[in-house]
Amino acid sequence: MSTLRSIQTVFMLALGFLVSLPAWPDLAVIVNSGYPVSSADNDAIAKVFLSKANALSGGGTLIPVDQSDGSAVRKDFYSKLANKNPAQMNAYWSKLIFTGQGQPPKAVGGDADVANLVANNPNMIGYVHSSAVRKGVKVIAKVPE
Repeated sequence: MSTLRSIQTVFMLALGFLVSLPAWPDLAVIVNSGYPVSSADNDAIAKVFLSKANALSGGGTLIPVDQSDGSAVRKDFYSKLANKNPAQMNAYWSKLIFTGQGQPPKAVGGDADVANLVANNPNMIGYVHSSAVRKGVKVIAKVPE
């Protein structure tokens, strides 16, 4: 009987620990609030960030901006959106640069930097934690959806 009680106690403590962990915020893909597209699927967004497309269906040309190289947000974004880790992304860009087929997005800083840049430029697209969305931008997708 005491073994069962011990197991129940351990289970309840573990459950309590899991419930108390903070939820990881979603990543929000943002564009300027004036951009004509209000939603996009992750495949279309991946094409823009991977230099396979320069616009979303129904919208004008977009310039993607990255978060700082090595940031956890950037790693999470490409892991979820393109199924690539940082080493794979570096290899991807090296190949495109070498063959003249593309350039990586410019890295501009963290959430606040990306949100401010996108808010002040009508044809930029970026990604931030959902909690960093601010006036002047709109969320067109969450990663993962």
